[in-house]
Amino acid sequence: MAESPDSEKQFDDSELLEMSQGDPAQARLLRKSLETLAAGHGGDALKEMAQEVLSGRVGLRDAANVSAYADQLVDQAAPMAEKWAALSEAEREELAAQGRRAIAAEQEQIDEERRAAPDGGAGHKSRHEGRGWSLY
Repeated sequence: MAESPDSEKQFDDSELLEMSQGDPAQARLLRKSLETLAAGHGGDALKEMAQEVLSGRVGLRDAANVSAYADQLVDQAAPMAEKWAALSEAEREELAAQGRRAIAAEQEQIDEERRAAPDGGAGHKSRHEGRGWSLY
């Protein structure tokens, strides 16, 4: 059945999970980054991009190919790249360690949410679990 242009789309985290190589903590952090951009912390173009992605109207990969969004991303990334280049190896390793700690903390939060779920997280359905559809 074709989807009408007026139908309400919803964001599907599966693209973020795929982009993060199946790591739910990294996918959640990516989603939080999009939410930060959608709140306006990155300029108007990135705000619009993040809102479009989070609304489900456009995929993140497709959005990154829109020149207005890509240009803003490059503009925002350039100062960070310069700062990275100026860091010592020890400073870079410390930032990498902070990133690993952030991912571990996010995974712990996910695990805690699953433990606190009434069914212990067993009811968490994967988008690809194979139930609920048929070719016949």
